Amino acid sequence: MKPKRMAKPGERGIALVMALISLLVVAVIAVVLMTSLNIERRVSGNDLRDSQALNLAEAGVGEALSRIRNFDISLSQANPRSVAQIFLTSAGSVPVLGTDSIGIETKQPAGQWLTYTAPGKGPDVLTVEFKTNRTASQPPTLIYRYDTNLSQPINTASGLPIYRITSTGTKGNSRVRIVTEVIQKPYNVNVKGAFAANQPINFLGNGNVCGMNHLATTPTGTSVPACAAYEIGGLAQALPGGWSDSTISSGGSSHIQGNPPMSGSNLNMFYSGPWDMFGMGQSEYYSWLGGSTNVEPNPPNGIIYLDNNTTTQDATGNYAYHGGDGEGFMYVDGDMHINGNFTYRGLIYVEGQLDINGTCWILGGLVCKGKTLIGIANGTLTVLYSGDAISQALAKYGGQFVTLAWREVPLN
Repeated sequence: MKPKRMAKPGERGIALVMALISLLVVAVIAVVLMTSLNIERRVSGNDLRDSQALNLAEAGVGEALSRIRNFDISLSQANPRSVAQIFLTSAGSVPVLGTDSIGIETKQPAGQWLTYTAPGKGPDVLTVEFKTNRTASQPPTLIYRYDTNLSQPINTASGLPIYRITSTGTKGNSRVRIVTEVIQKPYNVNVKGAFAANQPINFLGNGNVCGMNHLATTPTGTSVPACAAYEIGGLAQALPGGWSDSTISSGGSSHIQGNPPMSGSNLNMFYSGPWDMFGMGQSEYYSWLGGSTNVEPNPPNGIIYLDNNTTTQDATGNYAYHGGDGEGFMYVDGDMHINGNFTYRGLIYVEGQLDINGTCWILGGLVCKGKTLIGIANGTLTVLYSGDAISQALAKYGGQFVTLAWREVPLN
């Protein structure tokens, strides 16, 4: 039997030391693991809060778009400094702002406010403004616009104004700010002339029609030849002043301008229906148009479908406008009489006859299918073609939003 080895004096206690070292190593590993887990938990928590703050910021953009669409926010295109701010407060508690600013309360339900804006002035307030040429040292003087007809669509002369929305979401100690630039969906409308008809047109009396392209900001009441000061695009963007799928004549004190001034033909080129103007099918058009009304809208703003085959509006059994200002797109399923001082920005399509007895001023376009000769002899009619006025009116009342840019802004 082999004798048991005896520990040398220097080896006594080595097992205990090794055990203690092993326990120390295990403890250090445990501490490292716990620290790592705590860091991961904090990082995950921060990531979660950052994600929630980003979602809140996007919700703020959603409210801003909704307020633009519902006309709670109406910035003046004549003022590049126009700004609207939405505060996290109730009506009556909105801070007082400067002359170029609009302050409104959030439309979120009371007690359920999401923190994508602030109750007082500061950089975290949900803000809507135009994209402009503002610099660090100079205030804005021009609004950037988007025109799909141009090779460089972003410009400062024509097209739809570009909105810039700044929204900051806050969750705990996380803040995320996003800046997005949007336009209301443009419509490419097939317009044949400032005044287009399917029947012969006889411009007599005080008929003033211009097919040159005019700014959407052309002042109400501007007529020929003063409208030349608001023309854009030259002959390249011009249309005939009067266009007919039959013949056109003029006389008296009428003024017809455009490229060419008048265009008459017998080529059956008139629209098969108003849907042709928008590049839509018939069912799509009526779905977009919505339900009809037999009551004269006052004011006639929006996408309006007038059906005057079911009721009468004046002694002759036709719709008669007795004055007022309107904008958008108006479809009249029947005859239309215009009395009083009537102004409109956008596009009007009349299925039947058109009769002008008062003073009518239209910036955009007028289409009359007609039943027989259309004679403009009574009253005063001014139609100035404006692609911008048509596009903006349709986008404002019948369009959706298109995002041009979206970015997350780092916050210190």
